[in-house]
Amino acid sequence: MEIVQKIMSGFSLDLGPVKEPLGFIRILEWVFTICAFATTGGYVGFTAFTIDCESKNEDITAHFAYPFRLPSQPYEIRHCNQSKNVTFLQGDFSSSAEFFVSVGVLGFLYCTFTLILYLGYQQVYRESNRGTIIDLIVTGIFAFLWLVCSSAWGKGLTDVKYATDADRLIKACLPDKCVVKSYPSMGRLNSSVLFGFLNLILWAGNCWFIYKETPFHKPANPPPSVEGGVSTS
Repeated sequence: MEIVQKIMSGFSLDLGPVKEPLGFIRILEWVFTICAFATTGGYVGFTAFTIDCESKNEDITAHFAYPFRLPSQPYEIRHCNQSKNVTFLQGDFSSSAEFFVSVGVLGFLYCTFTLILYLGYQQVYRESNRGTIIDLIVTGIFAFLWLVCSSAWGKGLTDVKYATDADRLIKACLPDKCVVKSYPSMGRLNSSVLFGFLNLILWAGNCWFIYKETPFHKPANPPPSVEGGVSTS
């Protein structure tokens, strides 16, 4: 309880940093980070096709979802001769998808923490060089992680599209005639990759504005102005 009181006593809300690039870009990072992992995590999709039989048509639906362990959800094909065939979508793309979502969640948590620091504990953030230097290093690490995870998930999404392509899956209906009923809706997943690379640009660009707050950019003891002159003993 005493620790909480000390923390709250040091809190002083100041919206000034939001008007500066440092705080404004951090808010954009917070928003686009949520968009990145929200459009990937929780995704559910399906592809459907129909077997054209003389007596009746058989509808077949193959479901898949995040984290895209495709063989975990079998689907049944009922042929016109009444035989059944249980088959699976091929490919496990969970590693790239989960890596992408993990970076997004960690980035969201870091943005939340730093926004509280910027707006409520600005004096703590600026009273020593340690805060700005740590912020610069962590932001640079996240920029690199966004590059890696967005590239990996972009490749993983391409493989997911291939593995769930209805035009390829209808070959499992042979010798019966199959017609594609619906293709998977991939717009949400396409936007997740876009949000990933937008985060890369934001986090990498923000490194410059954080760098300007560090002692590497501005000297700790600025030289005296020309008008003030130099004092002599």
